[in-house]
Amino acid sequence: MFVAPDLAQSGETLPRPVQSGETVLALRGVGLRYGAFEALKHIDLSIRQGERVALVGANGSGKSTLLRVLHGLLTPSHGQRELCPDCRQAMLFQRPHMLRTSALNNVALGLWFKGTPWRASRTQAQAALQRVGLADLANRNAKALSGGQQQRLALARAWSVQPDVLLLDEPTASLDPHAKRDVEALVAVLGPHMTLVFSSHNLGQVKRLASRVIYLEQGRVLADLPVDEFFNGLVLPQKHPEAHLFVTGES
Repeated sequence: MFVAPDLAQSGETLPRPVQSGETVLALRGVGLRYGAFEALKHIDLSIRQGERVALVGANGSGKSTLLRVLHGLLTPSHGQRELCPDCRQAMLFQRPHMLRTSALNNVALGLWFKGTPWRASRTQAQAALQRVGLADLANRNAKALSGGQQQRLALARAWSVQPDVLLLDEPTASLDPHAKRDVEALVAVLGPHMTLVFSSHNLGQVKRLASRVIYLEQGRVLADLPVDEFFNGLVLPQKHPEAHLFVTGES
């Protein structure tokens, strides 16, 4: 069983602090079209430093598209994306791409491409692998790792650049239960030191990791609530009936 390290006690450099409560990422009236298809519809959204935001909804509701817009991979057809000055972002995909080289080089190359000298990149990469419990596999070809190990390697690669905002697209969807627990433990220990935005179909995972839940349907935000209110609040069936049906498994 992987045991997530205590980063607060590790002596490692943590991400540059952003002021508590500061808006680190926002969308203002954002829409996205693919021809006649409207993938996102007038999204107004502000994400504050330290929040752990879960995006939920059925397949095709717009979760992955919204994450890509938040990360800047997709340009809105209209509206604006705002990022706080000097904020750094990283994104982890459901099936992360592994370069055909060692686990260590998969992390070090990302740092090197960002301008870190190669020797320093390898040193920082080794520290990142240590954080995620993969130090013993540093020289193994990344493509030979298990799915759970690859996802932890992808988290090390993202964490190594010390992002203020980490976006995760279904980070455990293709993993077995043991690997899911390992990745969740790692995300939980990273969470206090950065802002998390993640999509998930696993409502138990949302309860464990999120502080705020956004429910999407057909490219629209239909509910945006603290996690306790989303799952337990009486307001949900009254003001957000679609989200209530989703939570109760009736949609």
